[in-house]
Amino acid sequence: MIFMKNGVHFAGHALNNSSQLTAPSVAAPFRTPMPATDRIAIARLTLKDFRNYEAVTLLTGAGPVVLAGANGAGKTNCLEAVSLLTAGRGLRSLPFPELARSGGSGGWAVAAELGAAGEEMHIGTGIQLPPDGMLTARTARTVKIDHALAKSSGSLARIRMLWLTPSMDGLFTGPAADRRRFLDRLVLSLDPGYGAAAAAFERAMRQRNKALEEFDSPPMLTAIEAQMAEAAVAMAVARARAIAALSGEIEAERARDPDSLFPWAALTLNGMLEDQAATLSEDAMRDGYARALAQGRDRDRAAGRTLSGPHRSDLHVTHGPKAMPARMCSTGEQKALLVGLVLAQARLIKRAAGGTAPLILLDEIAAHLDISRREALFSSIVALNAQVWMTGTDLATFTPLRNATETQLFVVSNGTIMPANDAERAAKH
Repeated sequence: MIFMKNGVHFAGHALNNSSQLTAPSVAAPFRTPMPATDRIAIARLTLKDFRNYEAVTLLTGAGPVVLAGANGAGKTNCLEAVSLLTAGRGLRSLPFPELARSGGSGGWAVAAELGAAGEEMHIGTGIQLPPDGMLTARTARTVKIDHALAKSSGSLARIRMLWLTPSMDGLFTGPAADRRRFLDRLVLSLDPGYGAAAAAFERAMRQRNKALEEFDSPPMLTAIEAQMAEAAVAMAVARARAIAALSGEIEAERARDPDSLFPWAALTLNGMLEDQAATLSEDAMRDGYARALAQGRDRDRAAGRTLSGPHRSDLHVTHGPKAMPARMCSTGEQKALLVGLVLAQARLIKRAAGGTAPLILLDEIAAHLDISRREALFSSIVALNAQVWMTGTDLATFTPLRNATETQLFVVSNGTIMPANDAERAAKH
């Protein structure tokens, strides 16, 4: 493994015994220079038995980070590990047991030292194989912040993070559930309390679905539906505010750069409650939704699920300059729209956070972008002043960014990560 301290690379070892999986936080005090506080940035990342990484530690500065290597080398796995340093299930939303390395202990750990909004933090997360050796798809991960056990991953919502992956290239043509996840990550990055409302709604909806199937108790259903209505309206209002704010950011950028290579997008929320957010009070929305749930019990019982609510909403995106639905645009146009949306989110989050730029993960970002758009993306990254983690198969793709910033280049190969200069020297010998 390779460490970097004060710009000097040296060999070393980290997390060299499996017992450290029981406490997936960095054990030592800060030994690395912490990044600038005007951005969320990782200074040290340690992985143990995660995906194809047995044990690796990576030290970085505050600038952009590029991971280059062949397909299947582990680039996306590293980004996935970083994505677990914020609330939620990570960029691929896989069951946590599936993240464990084949042939490993059965558990995994991700730990980081980072700077965020003037704070220096230790974050650790992972799962440990229980004594009975049984892990299920519902196994939760442990989260530690500054070595103290957190209640849930929701405690990491303040680590604002955005990502764009190849699987999101079909966002505009895929199912509405994909766009809801995209929307919900935006809302959570602006309103850390949103996660609690969403979790409360899901929990109450499961209870209602079970009650409809197994019980015939109108008072019980009325109580559950009141809980659903409370959480659903909180979600709808937060979503409407987030989309209004993002639309305002897009419009402001359009005025600043009308000839941007990333076309502006028009956004519309389509949902029972979101449609009402601009015209009704929250009390009226809650009463109306609770009434609709009561009236729809027979229908939902027959369907085996709840058929109305924020879990059925959709985000519609239009290519602004062409006035064309995004789903009808070419692959390249859709990619440009998506990149533009992510950049607009990053600007909005930075402004909402008092100037602290979010951490951004861009997996295989050069795909479907021509040279001009790549250079425009790199210029936007420089302007954001954020720590951006990017992957690609060719280091040369990122040369313009390397020339403009203190970009750090690493080569990924079969579960190892090495600074590009070291990899080049090793290849010569």
